[in-house]
Amino acid sequence: MKYEWDEADKLLTDLLNIKSVNGRDDEGQVALFLKSYFEEFGIASEIQKIDEKHSNFVAHIPGKDHSRHILLNGHMDTVPYGDLEKWKTDPGVAVLDSEGRVFARGASDMKSGLAMLAYAITHVAEKGTPSFDITFAATCDEEKGGLGANVFSGSKFLPKVTEILIGEPTYLNLGIAQKGCLWLELSFEGITGHGAYPEKGLNAIEEGMKVAGLLKEAVQAASNPVLGHSTAQVTEIEGGVAPNMTPDRCRILMDIRMVPGQTKEMVLKCLSEILEDRDKTDPRLKCHAAVKNERVSVEIGREARLTGDLKHILESHGEAPEYMGINYFTDGSAILKALPEAGVLLFGPGDPELCHQANECVELEKYHKSIAVMMDFLKGKYGN
Repeated sequence: MKYEWDEADKLLTDLLNIKSVNGRDDEGQVALFLKSYFEEFGIASEIQKIDEKHSNFVAHIPGKDHSRHILLNGHMDTVPYGDLEKWKTDPGVAVLDSEGRVFARGASDMKSGLAMLAYAITHVAEKGTPSFDITFAATCDEEKGGLGANVFSGSKFLPKVTEILIGEPTYLNLGIAQKGCLWLELSFEGITGHGAYPEKGLNAIEEGMKVAGLLKEAVQAASNPVLGHSTAQVTEIEGGVAPNMTPDRCRILMDIRMVPGQTKEMVLKCLSEILEDRDKTDPRLKCHAAVKNERVSVEIGREARLTGDLKHILESHGEAPEYMGINYFTDGSAILKALPEAGVLLFGPGDPELCHQANECVELEKYHKSIAVMMDFLKGKYGN
């Protein structure tokens, strides 16, 4: 079947030309655009307004099989442009080059995935009834705090779904696992003193870094077949009084990325054990831990129905998809808290290597193929 790629390309371009940089632009403008687009196909939808710059877009489409209800999700915001000198084109304007690539901020992450879902849903619903019940949720603020997904997950708009598919960039591969994220703030209290007599004080910076190093070593012992090892690193540090004084306070922020099976509780227990061991030799160091952000890890089996369906369809379109893991977090983590029994699969046309980079782009060939695959999926053509 030949699809009308001109219309699909215009949808992608229109979405990219709506500026939705997180923290700067009104992301609700993308939601309003999607509502107008769905109305053209006679599909009812709603805007979930959160504040002046944040809104979600939600549409429910009944299918033939009510026992299967799939949530299709994508985020509307982008990260900032970064250094404009490194861009070959204006990152706020979609530009098509001679090699069939569209350049703009959000081209890979993830307005191409958002366009894939919107186009497939509207064109399948226009000509018939989807194979199963669908909820399409375009969420805001994914690139920062996940405000949109958190509000959506706690609202009347979230139905009881069986599976979740997110259009994040996978380059037409199957994202079956995603690391969780923990931003852990460690506040240390030592003993100040003269810099010439460090043995009389307790250096909060040095001791805090030792604790962080031990925690990093313990966290990174966990691994996953497609994600590799968990990671932990110090991303912020504050402390010190003066060049000639032993610092008695230190604040350390750690970014910890956890593989499936590893939890916040496990990390905090490990930290507690490290501090208990240290107290046996020197109980003077005080430490307070605070969780600043938590995103649970995500994993779906290779044999799961959703994974198998997409794999069969991709193969029927001449693709040989790989199973891959995603190190960054997505809205799947937030939604999964409300739907812990639902499996989450990541699938989209964007290239994950281009996320947040200058000269971000998407290949139209991948974009078109992703739409064809998604339309077959929504129609129930699983390629077997």
